[in-house]
Amino acid sequence: MSLLRVYTKPAVFASAVIGSLLLGAGLGALARVTDTTWLAEVLDQVGSVFTTLLQIAVVPLVFTAIIVGINSLRGLGGGRTAARLGGKTVAWFATTSLIAVLIGIGVGLLFDPGSGGLGGVQATAENAEKAAGSVGEWGSWTAFLDGIVPDNFVAAFAEGQTLQVLFLALVIGAAAYSLGERAAPFIDVVTSVFEIIQRYLGWIVRLAPLGILGLIGSAVAEYGDSLFRPLLSITAAVYVGSGLVMFVVYPTLLRLVARVSPGRFFGKAWTAIQFAFVSQSSGATLPLTRQTTVNLGVDPGYAAFATPLASATKMDGCAAVFPAIGAIFIANISGVSLSVGQYLGIVVVAVFGALATAGTTGWLTALTLTGTVIGLDPAQVATGIALIYSVNPIMDMMRTATNVAGQIVVPTVVARTEGLLDDDVLRTPSAPPLLTDTGARASDGSGAKATAAV
Repeated sequence: MSLLRVYTKPAVFASAVIGSLLLGAGLGALARVTDTTWLAEVLDQVGSVFTTLLQIAVVPLVFTAIIVGINSLRGLGGGRTAARLGGKTVAWFATTSLIAVLIGIGVGLLFDPGSGGLGGVQATAENAEKAAGSVGEWGSWTAFLDGIVPDNFVAAFAEGQTLQVLFLALVIGAAAYSLGERAAPFIDVVTSVFEIIQRYLGWIVRLAPLGILGLIGSAVAEYGDSLFRPLLSITAAVYVGSGLVMFVVYPTLLRLVARVSPGRFFGKAWTAIQFAFVSQSSGATLPLTRQTTVNLGVDPGYAAFATPLASATKMDGCAAVFPAIGAIFIANISGVSLSVGQYLGIVVVAVFGALATAGTTGWLTALTLTGTVIGLDPAQVATGIALIYSVNPIMDMMRTATNVAGQIVVPTVVARTEGLLDDDVLRTPSAPPLLTDTGARASDGSGAKATAAV
């Protein structure tokens, strides 16, 4: 058996990820304690390269996946069927977001992060500048709405505006769907590009342990425990809130609505959840999310539609649990007591503002929008975000893992209610997505082909 085959076994890969996390923390601590600048720089470079390798694929991946996904619905019926599936999917997105944000508020009130003060801890100048920029860009509903429609088609891609690319993909995908066979050559080209991006990400997945070593090591080397300890309460609250959603809410929905064993679900979904934890990117995890959904028995045509849409708009960790806890944290460090109306505002933003999380900094826009919409002082919102930056890599792991778990759960639930879930496929053992190259392909129902495993 080759070394690569051994490495890509789920147990071995999981051990490599955990080992890299611990080693990265150790190296980061060593660099900070001994003031070894070169080691800190190497860790930062390794983490940055890994992040860049993921981010360059996110925008084209979202664009191609959405277009292919919309046209994959053709094999499931006509326009009415597509509209019903789309409506039910979005309704379940909103329902689970509502549950998640209520859990976030409850956990936030229980942990009450920031209420005891931070002992005079201040954010770095770099983080303060980034936070101020975010408040200026995403500090209102009007700014959010203005950012949906691009001024220029090319600029949306060149500037990495995921929300604008999502809008373009939905419009172009719908137009291609309406043209039927006349758009088949275009769909074939887009599908081929999508498969190429999946293959590329399949290679990057294998570098995850190295990436996590750099990301964690760099964070520890830069901040040490000077900010980790004061911000431990908000970090713990995010982990507890996200954990309740992932390990209590989702299994309940799977058992009661989808009639799927939670154990079987996590057995098949764990590789995708694990990569989401490491990569901190729902977009980069999309190929694994999509194939995992198919492995759970969801019709490939519906999975091709639901998972790309979910990867951009269905983020219970980043857009529901975290903004609720983050808003409570900012209010506490500002000496503000939130009213019932402000808590309702947090709920409204989480349920209806999910699009704000499209892209790799979804947590940032979600928290910024939440804080300003409920009337918190923009300067205090910027201060809170600047502080959160220091522990964000740690929190983002759990947030993103929760996002991806939900992005798999909702299509599974909808598929069961629509008779689109194959129990034979569900019961059949499957290889980890993107870690085993089987070359298998499944029809997407539109005349093109969609990758089933890469």
